[in-house]
Amino acid sequence: MEKIPMTPAGHKALNDELKKLRTVERPAIIQAIAEAREHGDLSENAEYHSAREKQSFIEGRIKELEGMLGLAQVIDPKTLSGPIKFGATVVLVDEDDVEKKYQIVGEAEADIEKGLLNIKSPLARALIGKEEGDTVDVRTPGGTKEYEILTISYV
Repeated sequence: MEKIPMTPAGHKALNDELKKLRTVERPAIIQAIAEAREHGDLSENAEYHSAREKQSFIEGRIKELEGMLGLAQVIDPKTLSGPIKFGATVVLVDEDDVEKKYQIVGEAEADIEKGLLNIKSPLARALIGKEEGDTVDVRTPGGTKEYEILTISYV
């Protein structure tokens, strides 16, 4: 199977979520199912069906996280330098003179609202291998956008 690149922070976040699901969420839902069973007829028990549905979601997420963490290739950006690659934090300016700051991260930890850009996104793919001062054209649903790379750092 293919390794899943992630930063140390992303790896820690997934581990923390897995730990919470195993130690808090799973026991709580088991307790909720037990309480719902005490109410009698399960075929018409909405609490029971709701709890079982939530249990199914939790167990699925646990398996998903275990799979991702098992394939994780943790890459510490502090050990990198040079042109843009995984883990780079870049400051870009678009044609409207709007500055944006992104860190290029793995799929599992990507969150555009927090400036964490998925390595497989069109913008990240266009940036890989580029240097400060370079410009990149990125095709977006709204048309092609041009970005200039102002700074690259690995923190």
